[in-house]
Amino acid sequence: TIKRSAAASADTFSMLVEPGKIYLLRVINAALNDELFFAVAEHTLTVVEIDATYTKPFTTTAIMIAPGQTTAVLLSTLITPPRQVFAMAVRPYATTVFPFDKTTAIGFVQYTPTGAAVPTPASPSSLPRPPSPPPPSSMFIFEVKQLPQMRDTQFATNFSDSLRSLNSMRYPCRVPNEVDMRLFLAVSLNLQDCPANQTCKGKNGRKFSASINNQSFVVQSAPLSILEAYYRNVSGIYSTGFPKVPLYPYDFTRRHPIGTANMNSEPGTKLLLIPYGASVEVVLQDTSFVNAENHPIHFHGNNFFIVARGFGNFDSELNSESSYNLIDPPERNTVAVPSGGWAVLRFKALNPGVWFVHCHLEIHTTWGLAVGFIVENGATPSQSLLPPPADLPPC
Repeated sequence: TIKRSAAASADTFSMLVEPGKIYLLRVINAALNDELFFAVAEHTLTVVEIDATYTKPFTTTAIMIAPGQTTAVLLSTLITPPRQVFAMAVRPYATTVFPFDKTTAIGFVQYTPTGAAVPTPASPSSLPRPPSPPPPSSMFIFEVKQLPQMRDTQFATNFSDSLRSLNSMRYPCRVPNEVDMRLFLAVSLNLQDCPANQTCKGKNGRKFSASINNQSFVVQSAPLSILEAYYRNVSGIYSTGFPKVPLYPYDFTRRHPIGTANMNSEPGTKLLLIPYGASVEVVLQDTSFVNAENHPIHFHGNNFFIVARGFGNFDSELNSESSYNLIDPPERNTVAVPSGGWAVLRFKALNPGVWFVHCHLEIHTTWGLAVGFIVENGATPSQSLLPPPADLPPC
């Protein structure tokens, strides 16, 4: 049950609908540090699109959406609604041990009176004003029973496992069946030893950091961007040689005691080179080094197919290619790597340039949970990086 006080009415979102209609809702998670559950009281949602790619439609009571992800759903309104107002609600899906905002935010779906229609604008400039939220009598109580609890990993898992590419004649699923390059990226939170003469507020007086394959990405203060430095072949801005696998493998998902153990990562700006046209498989492995979390990993410049997911440590023998979905895996640009688990991605490197790959929990990116992919030029001008414009502003 969600309670709404009379004071919270001025800026509350409210959506006017007619009975017996179908509405397309494009849901975007614009939060900085929260994965979110979303639901509409006493209504179901039909998922039809994720990250701007069509899916096989399926009906659900709620959705889980990570920062950076988008989900398009169809809302079928009731033919004879039992009342005029229903709450829509969003709350965090949390796997962290760190403090987080436990707020449940609400808006409203308001039905028009019987026989009345939602006004249709004559032109884009004459769009109707959004309806006012329900009048603040003293307090409104709305139940959104199907909204999952904040730590409902089972719902999040079931929802993600239900996603499938449409894979039709018009919208085929072009998942690579062969692999030219394999990457194993261990996603981790770390604790750095506190620098001399500084006060650090992390666990045990250390400094929080994060890494991929124990490399913490550092954004250099330089006169050129990494992209321009790569194009102009300027040295000193970045280096290559990012490790394709963890240099020191360990039991990734076993709880590690946070005491005097070395939990430092290696800061730097190492990038990973990928030949143009290569079919790449990426295993993203969550770790319990400081705390296992559900990390939303976002790729710039490339979509990918999520061909497998699971919990525990990825095992190439137990989790062989024969168990992958190479028929209709979901196509995304952001994957929620399961807490204490892994995800296997495949993509074709057809977009030359320098592309940021990072955790979409903003705090983790600032701690260094990122890497850069350099997709090299192909054989023809159309497969090569364009030069910077003449009026490109300096960094």
